[in-house]
Amino acid sequence: MRFGGSAQSTLPSSLPSPLVLSSRRPPFLLPIFKSNNFEKICLNEFNNSKQKSFDVLAGFPEDSASLNSLMSSKETCRAELLTAVRQLEERCLYSASQWAGEQLLGIELDPAKFTPSNTRFQRGSSSIRRRFRTNEITSTPLAGVSYVSTPVMEEDDVVDGYFYFAKSCFMCREYRRAAHWLRDQNGKKAIFLRLYALYMAGEKRKEEEIIELEGPLGKSDAVNRELVALERELSMLRKNGSIDPFCLYLYGLVLKEKGNENLARTVLVESVNSYPWNWSAWSELQSLCTTIDILNSLPLNNHWMKDFFLASAYQELRMHNESLAKYEYLQGIFSFSNYLQAQIAKAQYSLREFEQVEVIFEELLRNDPYRVQDLDMYSNVLYAKECFSALSYLAHRVFSTDKYRPESCCIIGNYYSLKGQHEKAVMYFRRALKLNKRYLSAWTLMGHEYVEMKNTPAAVDAYRRAVDINPCDYRAWYGLGQAYEMMGMPFYALHYFRKSVFLQPSDSRLWIAMAQCYETEQLHMLEEAIKCYRRAANCNDREAIALHQLAKLHAELGRSEEAAFYYKKDLERMEAEEREGPNMVEALVFLATHCKGQKRFEEAEVYCTRLLDYKGPEKETAKSLLRGMRMTQSGFPSMDVEHFPP
Repeated sequence: MRFGGSAQSTLPSSLPSPLVLSSRRPPFLLPIFKSNNFEKICLNEFNNSKQKSFDVLAGFPEDSASLNSLMSSKETCRAELLTAVRQLEERCLYSASQWAGEQLLGIELDPAKFTPSNTRFQRGSSSIRRRFRTNEITSTPLAGVSYVSTPVMEEDDVVDGYFYFAKSCFMCREYRRAAHWLRDQNGKKAIFLRLYALYMAGEKRKEEEIIELEGPLGKSDAVNRELVALERELSMLRKNGSIDPFCLYLYGLVLKEKGNENLARTVLVESVNSYPWNWSAWSELQSLCTTIDILNSLPLNNHWMKDFFLASAYQELRMHNESLAKYEYLQGIFSFSNYLQAQIAKAQYSLREFEQVEVIFEELLRNDPYRVQDLDMYSNVLYAKECFSALSYLAHRVFSTDKYRPESCCIIGNYYSLKGQHEKAVMYFRRALKLNKRYLSAWTLMGHEYVEMKNTPAAVDAYRRAVDINPCDYRAWYGLGQAYEMMGMPFYALHYFRKSVFLQPSDSRLWIAMAQCYETEQLHMLEEAIKCYRRAANCNDREAIALHQLAKLHAELGRSEEAAFYYKKDLERMEAEEREGPNMVEALVFLATHCKGQKRFEEAEVYCTRLLDYKGPEKETAKSLLRGMRMTQSGFPSMDVEHFPP
């Protein structure tokens, strides 16, 4: 596969060994957190719970009736998934088959397997995973829910050599050849594979045209030319009532690409209701649920796969607590599902709970050491925490596992960005986009790098590509606001900051960015800035910016009482966090002056005494204030020149 620039067969020599650290602190990073010792956590939790029965530790109910009900649910799910893995693989739906297989591995049936020497217990799957469950949300055990019974689809025909030969052609990416050999086959399995092969042939040609005709940043008007014929044939099959759930899935995919979203939703609902084990169909349906109203209006059967779908949909709709509740609820049966753990980590990442995300990914990599999926999110956490050695190790790891994966390229790009080598970071983000033009994370991260390089036009273009792919990506909207702010266009910047804060109202950084925009000379809307800083302070402002700015703005507007209130709150926070700096000096000077003016001399003396520990003009200011207070308290008139009559 061709890449821009020279493709290297090994990781560049400039990428050091995992033990080599860089002293550079990159700008715009989140606060640094202390890392947990994962091995100690596992050991402590095991020691604390070794007296308990291992079935309880793994999530099994203690009473026999609940245990039998749960075991029955697990047996049902296991039998359904075993059949689904085979049926999906036979139709070359490999991604859905892999997903079903991963959930199959997440089911543990025999409580006797939970012993200290068992490798599954050593994974820490039950103890560590329950450690980070949200205590506020309680849910009914999975075994107590009544689900509809969906009969496993029976195969309608006996396949012959034509089907197996066509399938082998499909696996070799010879899609048109596969469709050709199935042209006279009338079985439903053969019809689906023929139509799916035609769809994939169109996608393959579209990708080739994008490479041949791409414009700036990979823009192209190439389309899948098979969509019209596929829509016509699939529509006839649906009208005749001879369409099966897999062709319904394909029909929904075609309708979605042609922009007919309402009909696509209807068709995909029909597909998942008749065959609920195809995760690819659920994923396409989820992408069409852009609001909670659309999601709630779907007439879905109450199958256990619906819970997986709702959890994922809640996450995309930024309903993170609801998503976490669903995933933890599903752990009642899928106790060892790595997929569930990765999704929980995603939700925690959106809530900025980086400690929990790091522990979960450490466990995932112990369970599945060659996993690459979702690891780019883990690299974002390591970047935010400035974990140079851990990020370097992760970059080497994914490079040796599968260097031509978009996730791998983004991880290496993050590493170079953390080192301040932004040109190399851009090169790897571009490489990720060569592999997947719609890889959202790469577009957004590349925009960040262009901002660091002060290349604002390229940053704007990258961010716009990101919002074209996903209009709900608040990071891209925020990046657009930053770029226009750098170009001195605060009205445009404010527009994009508003979009980002609408999508992620719980992120204090977005409110602070919008407040700073209101403070610019062109706008100078200080009251609006104060409102934004208040929202930021209520959203757990970890950067400790909002309180200080609120104090300064109130002081600028002559509201000394409000300014003193916020300076005091900011001072208390700095003392609790053991932070020193100019903000503390500024707060002490203001509070000392304010208390003196309010005749609260004892309080003012406390602040002045603290200022005497500093070297600089603030020390002389404190001495002057103390002299003035002593003169006032002794009854002598002030000796300041301005107090004498002319």
